[in-house]
Amino acid sequence: MRLPHVTWLRAFEAAARHSSFSDAAFELNLTPAAVSQQIRLLEQHLDTLLFRRLPRGVELTDMGQAYALPVRKSFSEMQDATEGLFTVRRKRKVRIRASISYATLVLAPRLKAFHDLHPDIEISLSTAVWSDRMENEAIDIDIRYGTGHWDEPKIWKLGEEVATVVCHPDHARSFGPEPRIQEVLAAGIVPVLGSEVEWRRLSELYDLEIPEPPIWLTADSSLIALQTIAAGFGAALIHESFSQPFVNRGDLVSIFEYRLPIREAYYLVMRDTAAGPDEIKAFRHWLIGEVPA
Repeated sequence: MRLPHVTWLRAFEAAARHSSFSDAAFELNLTPAAVSQQIRLLEQHLDTLLFRRLPRGVELTDMGQAYALPVRKSFSEMQDATEGLFTVRRKRKVRIRASISYATLVLAPRLKAFHDLHPDIEISLSTAVWSDRMENEAIDIDIRYGTGHWDEPKIWKLGEEVATVVCHPDHARSFGPEPRIQEVLAAGIVPVLGSEVEWRRLSELYDLEIPEPPIWLTADSSLIALQTIAAGFGAALIHESFSQPFVNRGDLVSIFEYRLPIREAYYLVMRDTAAGPDEIKAFRHWLIGEVPA
């Protein structure tokens, strides 16, 4: 048997759902007579009575009841497929700024986890070497390094930081099976601009009596320092959260047990006017819970 005309089936499904030709007609923007005619044509096509006509309204016959279920399911599946494939949904967006090192080494590798939880939220990620204020109106969240004493009222600390001494495995082996930190540093270091004082703090914390190590390159970001020493020469004192991916890959080693607590930390700073949208709150909650201390 050929499939009935879709307009007949649509009239039948609406009338079955409402138990009324008049209500079906109102839903379909037709006259009750037109709905009645389409159902009559369907019944003729199927050679089966689908409705009992009552003094007030209609009711499905047993065969009509059995037929109504798959027809309704088919229309529902077609509706879902149409909406899923052709409806253009507005993507929500969170605009984030972070340092190049934090964005590359900490945040970017974890963003897929956020996408898996919130596939409808688009992330716009920009980077900066130094930032201490949100002058750019196109930023919702600033991931900022410092003490947390800024003018913005909405600030959350993203954990504590410690630094370790790292270098290339071959560089470490060149000092023998048990290298001394004084010898490794005397060969040359790559400090990160603004953190040169950390070497002295490390020496004082562990009574190492390290003389001022020679500098052969100063980097303006931890990322550049790490990439530089990963080429095979020099040592750097770097936040463990930054150096860990290099250590995990075997590009660098942390051959000493010295761990220097860092006074500063990374903070999530939210623009006050951006505190309302759910997508920004969702990212904040995720980041505070996702990124390890």
